[in-house]
Amino acid sequence: MKQKNRYFYKSMFAVLAVTTLFLNVVVADEQQNILPTEAQSRTTIEIIDRLGVMHYRDQALNDDLSRNLLEQYVDKLDPSKSYFTQSDIDFVQKWSTSLDDMLKQGDLSVGFEIYNLYRTRASERLQRNLELLESDYIFDFDQDETINLDPESRTWALSMHAADDYWRKRIKDSLIRLIINDKNPEEARELLVKRYKTLESQFAQRNSEDVFEAFINSFTSLYDPHTSYFSPSTMENFKIAMSLSLEGIGAVLQHEDEHTKVVSVVPKGPADKQGILQPGDKITSVAQDDEDFVNVIGWRLDDVVKLIRGPKDSIVRLEVIPAKGDASSSTIISIVRDKIQLEEQAAQSKVIEVPAADGQVHRFGVIEVPTFYMDIEAYQKGDLNFTSTSRDVQRLIDELSAQDIDGLLLDLRNNGGGFLHEATMLTDLFIDPGPVVQVRHAKQRISRHQRSRNRAYYSGPLVVLINRLSASASEIFAGAIQDYQRGLVIGTQSFGKGTVQSTSDVYEGMIKLTESKFYRVSGGSTQHRGVIPDVALPALFDKDEVGESNQKTALPWDEINPVPHRKYANTTHQAAILQGLHNSRLESDPDLLHLTRELSLAKSQKNKKVLSLNLDQRRKDKEKYEQELLDLENARRKAKQLPLLDSYAKWREERDQNTEEEEPLADGDPILFEAGHVFSDYLRLGQQSPPALVKGVP
Repeated sequence: MKQKNRYFYKSMFAVLAVTTLFLNVVVADEQQNILPTEAQSRTTIEIIDRLGVMHYRDQALNDDLSRNLLEQYVDKLDPSKSYFTQSDIDFVQKWSTSLDDMLKQGDLSVGFEIYNLYRTRASERLQRNLELLESDYIFDFDQDETINLDPESRTWALSMHAADDYWRKRIKDSLIRLIINDKNPEEARELLVKRYKTLESQFAQRNSEDVFEAFINSFTSLYDPHTSYFSPSTMENFKIAMSLSLEGIGAVLQHEDEHTKVVSVVPKGPADKQGILQPGDKITSVAQDDEDFVNVIGWRLDDVVKLIRGPKDSIVRLEVIPAKGDASSSTIISIVRDKIQLEEQAAQSKVIEVPAADGQVHRFGVIEVPTFYMDIEAYQKGDLNFTSTSRDVQRLIDELSAQDIDGLLLDLRNNGGGFLHEATMLTDLFIDPGPVVQVRHAKQRISRHQRSRNRAYYSGPLVVLINRLSASASEIFAGAIQDYQRGLVIGTQSFGKGTVQSTSDVYEGMIKLTESKFYRVSGGSTQHRGVIPDVALPALFDKDEVGESNQKTALPWDEINPVPHRKYANTTHQAAILQGLHNSRLESDPDLLHLTRELSLAKSQKNKKVLSLNLDQRRKDKEKYEQELLDLENARRKAKQLPLLDSYAKWREERDQNTEEEEPLADGDPILFEAGHVFSDYLRLGQQSPPALVKGVP
C-alpha cells in the first residue's frame, strides 16, 4: 500500500508539473501585475529626505544598503523560504546594487516586480497544495521522517521536486497538529483545504498599498527596527491603538516568519486577565466563538488584527504555538473581548508579608505600575485633578505608609514605557533635585532638561522589580534609581529600548522614525543593553527571543559623559551577598525550584528545530512533555505537602477553572514573593548611608 502511495505521489506531481506550465500562462493572462503609483513615488522621495535629515543613524544610501535591502525584502516576503526557489533568488540578484539609486529617484519598479514574482510563485504553490489535498493521495503517518522548521538553517529549494517534498512534509505536519488536537484525519484535511483557499484569496486581494508598505518598510527597517512607514489604512489602525479605545484582547502583535507573533500583552487587558497568552506565542488560527477556525499563517497583520478585534463580551478563540513549551503541537485559548480601559492601566497597590531569615515577618507595600500614563486632555484644560502615574503613585505611597510597611517595592514588570515626563516625575518622588536622564539628538546635541526638582517625597527603603518586558520609560526610571543607588533594582535584564521616535505625515501616509537616544546620568545608554539588575532573578522570557538585542538593525549601546549626581547608599558590595542568598533559595525553595526547572524544560522543547512526522511519535513526544510538566508540579506539591495530581488533563482543567481565584503569593507569583525575600535580606544587611556627590561633566 505504501509503495502504491509513493508511486501515486510521483505520478500525480508529474501531471501537476505539466498542469503548472498551463497554469503559468493563465496566471500571466488573468492575474495582472500590481504596479506602483505616482503618489507612492513622491512619498518615497519624501521619506528618504526625512530619514536623511531627522534620523539618529547616519545611513549612507549606497551599494551596501542596496544589497541589504534586497536581502531584507526577500526575507520579509518569504521568511520561511517556502515559495521562492534558488533560481528565483539568483534572478533577483541582478538588482542587488541598483536599488539605492532607484529609490533616490522614487523608482519602485523593481520592488513591485519582485513582489509580482513572489505572488505568482505563491499562487502556483497553493494550487499544487490544494491539488494534493483534494486528490486520493494518502499521507503515511507511520513513516519515520522529519521536517526542519528552522528557516535559518534551511536553504532555498534547488528544484521543484525538492519544493514539493518540503511542502508535502509541511502539510503533513499541519495535519498531525490538527489530529493531535482531536480532529479526525478527514476533518483535518478539509480544514487544511479551507485554509489554503483562504490564503489564496488573501494573496489575490493584495494591492499596491500593501506592496509599497512592504517594500518601503524593508528599507526603513535598515535604519533601526522602530522606524517604519504607515500606509493610510495602517495609520488609521495605529491611531485607534494609541487611543486605547480598541475593543479586543489587549495584545501587541507583529508579523514574523509568516506568523502573527505576540510582542506583549497589555497589562490589565482581557488577555492579561485570562493569563495564558504570552509574549512570543505565535497565532496560527482565529475563530469567532464556536465557529470554525480560520488559518492566518501568511496573512497580513492588519487582516489578522481585524479578525481578533470584536465587540465587548464576545469570545475569540486563538490557536497558538506556545513560545514556552511544546512547539510540536498547538493549544487553544479562549478570550472574552473587552474594552481596554485607561483606568485599568492605573497604578495599583497591595501589601505582601514575607517571612524574614531572623524569624520576623516583613510587610512590604507593592505598587504595580503597568505603564507611564498621563491624561493630557485634562491637563491641558487646567483640571487640577488630572490622572497621571506620578500623582497616583504619590497617593498610593500615602495609603501604604499608613499601613505600617517596612519598605516599598515598585513593580515595573511588563511596563513597556509611556510618557517620558512621567518617568521623570516618578523619579522625583524618590530622589532630591538632580538630573534623571540625558537625551542625545540626531545632530549629537545633548539635553538634560529631565530633572528631579523637589526633595524626595518617600525616603524609606526601596526596591524596583523589572523584567525583559520593562522598556523605555521604565528603563529610565530603573536606571536612575540604580545610578543614584537610591534603591535596589532586581529581576532580569530589561528590554533595551533606549530610543525616541516621532511621527509625521508624508505625501501619502505617515512615517515614524527614531530621532534620539536615552542615556543614563552615569553616561551609559539604555539602548540595546537595557538595565542590568543588581540581583538577577529567574528569567521568564528568553532574551535571545525577546528584546532590542534580538533585532538585527538595533542601534548599538554606547555611552557619553556622566553628569553630577548623588549616591544614597553603597549597594555594590551588598549585591553580591544578596545574589548569593537568592541563589541558595533557588536550590531549596519548592516554588523557585519548580519555576527554574519548568523554564529549563520549556527551553529544551523550544530548541527542537526538527520534528518527527510520525504520528505515534508525535503523540508520545506530547505525552512525555505533559508528563514531565506533571512530575515537576507534583514534586513542588510534595515538597509543600499539598495533594498530588492524578493526570495532566485534570491539572489543566483545574488551572483553567481557577484563573480568577486568589492564589497564595508563592504559587501565583513566585517572582514577586522572591523579590520580597531579597528585600528582606536587603533590610537585614542595612544599606542606608548619607548622600555622596558623584563627579561628572555638567
